[in-house]
Amino acid sequence: MDPRAAARAIDALRRGWAIRIAGEHGALALLPIEGATRESLAAFDPDASAPLLLSAARAVTLKLANQRAAADPQAPALIARERWIDGPVAAMAIADPVTDLATPLKGPFRALPVPQGDVAAAALILARLAGLLPAFFIREDDAPVETALSIADVQAYADPKRLAIAARARLPVAARADAEIIAFRSTADPREHIALIIGERDGSAPVVRLHSECLTGDVLGSLKCDCGPQLHGALHEIAEARWGVLLYLRQEGRGIGLINKLRAYQLQDQGFDTVDANVRLGFAVDARDFGVAARMLDLLGITHVRLLTNNPAKVAGLEAEGISVVERLPLSLPSNPHNAHYLATKRDRTGHDL
Repeated sequence: MDPRAAARAIDALRRGWAIRIAGEHGALALLPIEGATRESLAAFDPDASAPLLLSAARAVTLKLANQRAAADPQAPALIARERWIDGPVAAMAIADPVTDLATPLKGPFRALPVPQGDVAAAALILARLAGLLPAFFIREDDAPVETALSIADVQAYADPKRLAIAARARLPVAARADAEIIAFRSTADPREHIALIIGERDGSAPVVRLHSECLTGDVLGSLKCDCGPQLHGALHEIAEARWGVLLYLRQEGRGIGLINKLRAYQLQDQGFDTVDANVRLGFAVDARDFGVAARMLDLLGITHVRLLTNNPAKVAGLEAEGISVVERLPLSLPSNPHNAHYLATKRDRTGHDL
């Protein structure tokens, strides 16, 4: 298992380059549809015959799979490369649900059996880690690729045990002056997670908040979500306690990345809620890994917490990794006209207590 191989593959995918993933029974060469050009596609697939690998959730939208088959949005589906799919633009219209209203008459499609199903599933996971749509041209032969890796490499890349403390410093913040910031780095994943310890550590269980990065809410003050107010509200709640920790997790858009989150916003503007938007893009409802937060707490020597959250899944995620949640504290904030539906969706469809 080599997480560096996965890191190289993610870099290649983000540049629109082809990769090869090997499994127990074979390998697939994959060119990401997002980022492909006519030139790169011609080099990868000179016969214009490479089928398209998509998520099962996307296949449902295209009427190629039933709802039961798409219960796992990250399951793979395959469609034949018909003559009318003549290049990256046509393929991108198939892969990206945001364009469905602009190009509604797609098809006809022909579903194919998925070769190397374990490899195909790993490819969809790798696309999410790269922040891309889960959609590829694929070949089973020795097509030219930029780099190669195995399924085990993909699994190793996401292992939170590789996280370590990289640096720490005193950081007075508006909520309270006696605070320390600690940065965590993985040898594979370039995202750097942050812990902010507020107050004087003692033997009591700290108030802990797991906050997933939200550029639009935390920095730009977006009214579409409650992330910015939650962040600042949590800081003040922790500041009023004996001591506590804010974990700032670099898992934008519930783990699908900034660009895909903006695509989800476009789907929300078309009438889909946050759950359906993520699934329609081909991702899980929530792709975050709370094992990262558990690893950070472990490195800080914290085993018992009072968790500041409305999300029971965070409690389960920490306790599954050996962190004891001795108390769950609610974080109550007012809604606004722009996020009321978003908050109702969190309450009704993802189990948040609001």
